[in-house]
Order: sequence, then structure tokens, then C-alpha cells
Amino acid sequence: QVQLVETGGGMVQAGGSLRHYCAASGRIGSINDMDWYRQAPGKQRELVAFITGAGNTYYADSVKGRFTISRDSAKNTMFLQKNSLKPEDTAVYYCPVNGSWGQGTQVTVSS
Repeated sequence: QVQLVETGGGMVQAGGSLRHYCAASGRIGSINDMDWYRQAPGKQRELVAFITGAGNTYYADSVKGRFTISRDSAKNTMFLQKNSLKPEDTAVYYCPVNGSWGQGTQVTVSS
């Protein structure tokens, strides 16, 4: 069983910043890609960013240039730095690991 600790949500004004933290423990095995997803109210869950074991990154067009994903593979942790936040970034953010999903963290961006 995988345990996930997800932190870094909150309420900010547009233009502000937040930093998400995700730590995985338990029966993890090896972790290749580490992902951040989000789900806004009334919308489908979407992939925001991922980072491979080699450190290659992908970003959704909607966050490119504003979000930065990083990881510490030795500690099974991952970060998502979010700058220049917009109201449309309001969502619950998740960091699934090997098919296990946590509760996510709520981010609310006011205009």
C-alpha cells in the first residue's frame, strides 16, 4: 500500500504563488514518472505536468512557463512550484504514485 502526503494548497490572489509538496512511502517499488494532475469544479481531471526518472519534464500548455516540476527520487518526493497563478488554476491538485491517489490539495485563486 502506498501512502501519499500532499501539501501546499491554499487561497491566493491572481498573480500569487504556491508550492506543492508530495511525498510517497510504503510499498512503492520503483517510481518512473511522477505526475501532477488537477481537477477543477465541473471539469475532467487533467494532467498538469510530469517528470521522468531522468529529469525530463512535460507541462500542459495552460501552465507552461508558470509552473515548475521537480523531484528528489532518493526521497520519493516531488514539488510543483506555481507562479503567476490565475483563477482558472483553481482546482484540487493530485500527485498519484504507481496508481495510488491521495486526497489532493485544494487551490483557490481569486481574481
